[in-house]
Amino acid sequence: MARDVLTLIRALARALSRERSGPQLAEVSAALRGLGSPPDEQPPAEEPVFVLATGWRSGSTLLQRILCTDRRLLLWGEPFGRMALLPRLVEMVSGVSAGWPPPSYYIDRRPDEPLELSWIANLFPPTEAFRAGLRALFDDWLARPARERGFTRWGFKEVRLGAAEALVLSWIYPRARFVVLTRDPRDAYRSLKASAPDWWVYARWPDQRIDCATSFARHWNRLAASWDGASQELEPVRVRYEEMVAPGFDFAGLGEAIGLELEPAGALAARIGGTAGSAGLGALERWLIVRQARVGMRAMGYLP
Repeated sequence: MARDVLTLIRALARALSRERSGPQLAEVSAALRGLGSPPDEQPPAEEPVFVLATGWRSGSTLLQRILCTDRRLLLWGEPFGRMALLPRLVEMVSGVSAGWPPPSYYIDRRPDEPLELSWIANLFPPTEAFRAGLRALFDDWLARPARERGFTRWGFKEVRLGAAEALVLSWIYPRARFVVLTRDPRDAYRSLKASAPDWWVYARWPDQRIDCATSFARHWNRLAASWDGASQELEPVRVRYEEMVAPGFDFAGLGEAIGLELEPAGALAARIGGTAGSAGLGALERWLIVRQARVGMRAMGYLP
C-alpha cells in the first residue's frame, strides 16, 4: 500500500513539473539551413536505416530483428542511448541562427588577406568541414564496424529520438531511410511495468529518468508529436505496432520502401526477450497517460 502511495505521489509531482522539450523542428531546420545544404552525393552513397520508436515497449526490437532478415543490414540497438548523443547534438546545432555566426567568421568567406593583419578572434573552418566531421564520427563509430563484419548497410533503432534528431541525421546522411514505429502508450506503459518489479529507464542520463506513468507519457508524447508535420522534409515510413503484429501486414512493402528484402516469418515466430507477465493500469495511470500524451496520441491515431 505504501509503495502504491509513493508511486501516486511521484506521478502527481511529475505531472506538475516542467520537462525540457528541446529545440523545436522549425528551429533545427533553420539552423541546418544556416549551416548549408549537404553536397550532392555520388553513388555509391550511404543509405543507413534508422528505426525511431516512440519510447520503450513499442516493438522496436522485434522490428529490428525483422529488418535484419536482410543479411546485408546490421541494425545496431540503441548504441549508448542514454548518453543522449544525438539530442545533445541537436541542441548544439540549434545554436546557429540567422545572425550567428556572421559570414566573416568562416575562412572561405573572408577577404584574401594575411591572417596576421586580420581580425581572427573568431575564425571557423567551412561549414562543410563541420558536416564532414560529424559524419566521420558516425562512419567510424557505426558504419565501419558493420562493414568489418561483412554488412553493406547499417543503421540503428532507438526509443529516445524524434523528428529533430532525424533531421540532423538526414543532413549528415541525405539518403538515410527513416522508419517511425508507434504503439498505443497505454499498452506500451503496461508492458514496461510488467518488465520488472522496480523498473526504470533513462531518456537521458542523469536527469531524465522515466519511472512513472507521467514521465513515460511525456517522453512518448514528445517523440510522437514531433513527427506531426515532419513528413515533407523526412518522408518517414510509419509503422504501428498493432498493425505490424496483425496478420496480413505488408512487410514486402515496408522492405521496398527502405530498400530491403525481408523474410519476417522466423523473427515473428521467435519470442526473444519479451515480457512474460502482465500488469494492469489503474484509472489514475490511464488518465495521466492520456492527459500528458493527448497531442501525440491524436497525431498517431490513438485518440479521435
